[in-house]
Amino acid sequence: MKTGYVYILSSLSRRLYIGVTSNLESRVWEHKHGMIEGFTKTYKINLLVHYEDYPDMLSAIAREKQLKGWVRAKKIALILKRNPGWEDLRLS
Repeated sequence: MKTGYVYILSSLSRRLYIGVTSNLESRVWEHKHGMIEGFTKTYKINLLVHYEDYPDMLSAIAREKQLKGWVRAKKIALILKRNPGWEDLRLS
């Protein structure tokens, strides 16, 4: 069973947010329903456009830090590779 996830959310205007969680379905639901105060709620960033799973949280956190260090163009290229239409990949 996978225990760590890195995810990228987008707003309709394609403002991005990268996060990490042990329960992707629950975390995405929280973002979609405005339950997490801050950046994602303020800018309505709630479309799941990319995610990756890892066997443990340490690996997921390391990947999150790596992605956050990338320039925007590289993040967009990652999204486009698997999700060229920027579809909402929500799990529920």
